[in-house]
Amino acid sequence: QVQLVESGGGLVQAGGSLRLSCAASGNIRRINAMAWYRQAPGKQRELVAGISNGGNPNYADSVKGRFTISRDNAKNTVYLQMISLKVEDTAVYYCNAEVILAPPGVGYIEVWGQGTLVTVSS
Repeated sequence: QVQLVESGGGLVQAGGSLRLSCAASGNIRRINAMAWYRQAPGKQRELVAGISNGGNPNYADSVKGRFTISRDNAKNTVYLQMISLKVEDTAVYYCNAEVILAPPGVGYIEVWGQGTLVTVSS
């Protein structure tokens, strides 16, 4: 199977920065899109940023200009650099990936990480 392991969450003051990482491991032939979602208390999970296998990013309007998503395909890892953090960015951040499984012909699955908590204090 495939696992996603996130790291990098924590407590930061408003205006600060954090970098999240998410590493995939397992029977991976190829990873298509990867993304970061977040879920704040009492709210639905929302897409924060996504990135294609070729490196094309897209962002939620609320994070444009502050967050940068990137990936290292050789390491099966996606990153989320967050700057100018706001209190409203507080949430559990989840990594998501569409994984083409090995060996060829097995198929593909959508995988979620366990989440990492980001808390932004005022």
